[in-house]
Amino acid sequence: MEELDISTENCIIEQDGHVLIVTLNRPEAKNAFTPAMLLGMYRAWRLLDQEEDLYCAILTANGNTFCAGMDLKAGPDGQEANEEFLAVMAEVPNVHWQALLRDNLPSKPILLAVEGYALAGGTEILQGTDIRIAAEDAVFGVTEVARGLYPMGGSTIRLRRQIPYCIAAEMLLCGEHMSAQRALECGLINRIVQPGEALTTARGMARRICQNGPLAVQAVTCSLREHQENMAEESAMVASDALAGPVFASADAREGMQAFKEKRPPRFTGE
Repeated sequence: MEELDISTENCIIEQDGHVLIVTLNRPEAKNAFTPAMLLGMYRAWRLLDQEEDLYCAILTANGNTFCAGMDLKAGPDGQEANEEFLAVMAEVPNVHWQALLRDNLPSKPILLAVEGYALAGGTEILQGTDIRIAAEDAVFGVTEVARGLYPMGGSTIRLRRQIPYCIAAEMLLCGEHMSAQRALECGLINRIVQPGEALTTARGMARRICQNGPLAVQAVTCSLREHQENMAEESAMVASDALAGPVFASADAREGMQAFKEKRPPRFTGE
């Protein structure tokens, strides 16, 4: 596995074959956000979009807490931004929201591997991922109201679309913690594993995704993200067909059908 030069002090970015692994790296402060962490995540998601050899990504963290969100000890102004982050923000004003998967999501799937607490921004960024693995002792919660704050990462919009409305309302209005078991029951996460196994499980699922046709995976991801329940079904079907056309016309589609006929694993090239 290779660490990439776009890594920052608080965000390690590595490539393992076709998988990008993004690791929050501020365990001494419960992986609370810093400008350096946000810059690393922003770079990672844009690389995932641009690099054809990357098929998916995993977001995880070092330490026994996934992410505590904003650094409350730093106060309302947060950590002082370095010159590099300020330079990027001058060109990309919403760089922080892109980093936190609120705006401009990558066109490829992102898996999440959570150990420990994922609170406030830690649960907000979860909602921008596609497949979510959590240790059985993981804890979730959109806790901003308990601090007199508003969850600006998109939870008031996305959470009610991903889980039942009344459960989203309870999470957002009460600001209480949610166990991994409860998160599984309401569909916030995909599966629970033993502590210490979240990343290993996510890696296995990422390998399975990478065995599939990359163009097909990207098109399905796009449809899942963009053709939501607020679209009329007829309009959504038309939009879905537009994504399907190029996939069926691709060399990968022909290879997949030929491999099935010849009873062998397909050799996809992304073309």
